Amino acid sequence: MSRTFRRLVPAVILAGTLSIAAQAQTARETEFDMTRWQNWLMGVRIEAAEKGVPQATLNEALRGIQPIVRVIELDRRQPEFTLTFQEYLDRVVPQSRVERGRDRLAENRAILDQVSAQYQVPASAVVALWGIETDFGRTTGTFNVVNSLATLAFDGRRSTYFRGELMNALRILGEGHIAPKDMLGSWAGAMGQTQFMPSSFVNFAVDQDNDGKRNIWTDRADALGSAANYLSKSGWKMGEPINEQVYLPAGFDVSLADGKTIKPLAEWRALGMMRGQGAALTGPDDRQAMLLLPEGPTGRAYLAYDNHRVILKWNRSTFFALAAGMLAEQIGSS
Repeated sequence: MSRTFRRLVPAVILAGTLSIAAQAQTARETEFDMTRWQNWLMGVRIEAAEKGVPQATLNEALRGIQPIVRVIELDRRQPEFTLTFQEYLDRVVPQSRVERGRDRLAENRAILDQVSAQYQVPASAVVALWGIETDFGRTTGTFNVVNSLATLAFDGRRSTYFRGELMNALRILGEGHIAPKDMLGSWAGAMGQTQFMPSSFVNFAVDQDNDGKRNIWTDRADALGSAANYLSKSGWKMGEPINEQVYLPAGFDVSLADGKTIKPLAEWRALGMMRGQGAALTGPDDRQAMLLLPEGPTGRAYLAYDNHRVILKWNRSTFFALAAGMLAEQIGSS
């Protein structure tokens, strides 16, 4: 036995002990009182029925569901790591996704032209969100949405929020847009090709092809139309950019990138801000923009416009909104 191996043995034993302890803790944390679960489900059934969900829908959707231990584990132990901005871009906006986005834009040109004209949202922005959320419909999630939401609502950490989402999910089923067995999504209840939470579905999903159902799972027209409708109703300004990289002069006051300061372009120009290669910022003087420094005061700088803030309503991550703007611009530049 080498000295190196001897030195590792205590660590390995300790790691194994900690692993067993962690597993035991997980088991304790995810034990459920099944009597309380059944009583709780009865309360859900009564509330949903009072809200107009048909009994037949409730029977099918709630039959035999059990708390999902894996959902609780994922909710309580979400990864605690931080990606740098460049690492995030490498994952979310690789060149391969840009190329696939351009292909999907071409393949779906007819429906995208229709939704772009109807909702006054550029097709490139819709395709970018579609790509980031589910890789253009490839990875939409495999969890039963009703079961996941019921588990999270019962668990108690965010029970009020998830009970509301569960009620919306049951309402969607009651309206016949999707069958319970086909209502699949993420462990947290985000659904379909657009990864809408049920409340977003209720507020923004559309029946783009007029077949009587709002189907964001397998109906591409409905999914793309719903994404465009979300952006439109959230305040999208057609013809305006989302965000763009800018260059700051020496001595620039980086405290202006505080996430709150919004100035018109005229003022940013007056402070010496430029586009690439010494080009002046373009756009009307009164266009409002916010300065972002996602890599800190010495890293890349971006101006975020009103449409950037619309994307923040979709996902509150600054990295997400910046990436969506970059992907949309690259997809649309083909």
